[in-house]
Amino acid sequence: MDKGKIFVGQTNGNYLIRMCGDVRVTLCASLNHYVESIFGDRNVKSVLVDLLETEGIDSTTLGLLTKLALLSKRYYDIVPLLFCDNPGILKTLEAMSLDELFTVIREAPPDSDKSESLNELICDKSDETEARRSVLEAHRLLVEVNPHCEPEFIDLIRYLEEEVGKES
Repeated sequence: MDKGKIFVGQTNGNYLIRMCGDVRVTLCASLNHYVESIFGDRNVKSVLVDLLETEGIDSTTLGLLTKLALLSKRYYDIVPLLFCDNPGILKTLEAMSLDELFTVIREAPPDSDKSESLNELICDKSDETEARRSVLEAHRLLVEVNPHCEPEFIDLIRYLEEEVGKES
């Protein structure tokens, strides 16, 4: 699998996040900062997530996508579009109930060939405390959206809560 990369772009309140390769926790701080920056814009019209070139995606990234969808609904009453045609990733999205938070489309988004207008998110050199908090938030959101996931993540959540508690 190719190392994961995330590309982002925005035009007139239309946001696009494109994930390529194997997207893992190492990009979580950068993705979290970007997701939070979207909600500083009062003029958000649409949010699109392109997973067509994604080969793998971990639970932290799924949790941050959950955050993106929940905030899009809460602040702008928008259901984000998610483009994906990978059967394995689609199955994971369904298992985590993300298919209920996004409108999933199994083809390329409009203007998908305009990659030159996207910027690559560079891996933030966040401190361990911030990384733990991002991972903890992501997994709590996954469990909030789909309580059936709790057995899978409860040990990680408890461990991170302990670690974050020690750092406070």
